[in-house]
Amino acid sequence: MMLIEESQLPEAALPVAALKRHLRLGTGFAEDDLQDAVLGSFLRAALAAIEARTGKALITRGFVWTLHRWRDPEAERFPIAPVTAVTRVDIVDRFGAAEAVEESAYRLEQDGQAPRLCAQGSVLPTLSEGAAAEIRFTAGYGVAFEDLPADLAQAVLLLAAHYYEYREATGLGQGCMPFGVTSLIARYRPLRMGFGA
Repeated sequence: MMLIEESQLPEAALPVAALKRHLRLGTGFAEDDLQDAVLGSFLRAALAAIEARTGKALITRGFVWTLHRWRDPEAERFPIAPVTAVTRVDIVDRFGAAEAVEESAYRLEQDGQAPRLCAQGSVLPTLSEGAAAEIRFTAGYGVAFEDLPADLAQAVLLLAAHYYEYREATGLGQGCMPFGVTSLIARYRPLRMGFGA
């Protein structure tokens, strides 16, 4: 399995102004935007860290997910949530030739924790030896930072501020994810149960 982000977050989607207010940075100076690039990089890092911990795409963008076999031929669980749309499914043979799967052969089962690509009939399309399924989809809570649930938005700002404050630290002591952030994202983390958890 491989998950690739097809589109990056645009600079305009990063809440640099909100992070400046959170950090209580001075305003009204001639060089107000001097820190914008640095703050943007910390926001990207905070978003990526929270997405990795929660298994959630925070701001909507496109992904391509490649599978070489179905775990369950009736429905396959997406590696990230919330999935808002499946835009295309291709079966790529071992020689690299792609064939589009009819939209009537599958459907998206939306779920906040475990969205699934489900077969409309009895099973998903067969993958022959060396073939792969390429699923293109969009995932995220919304196109703007303001679309995030309030606790996730606060966690992003807290973590970006933490990265900014400890940008010179090299030890693990103060560079780890702060407790306030982990407590805010706890309810979004995937629940693992059973012997394979």
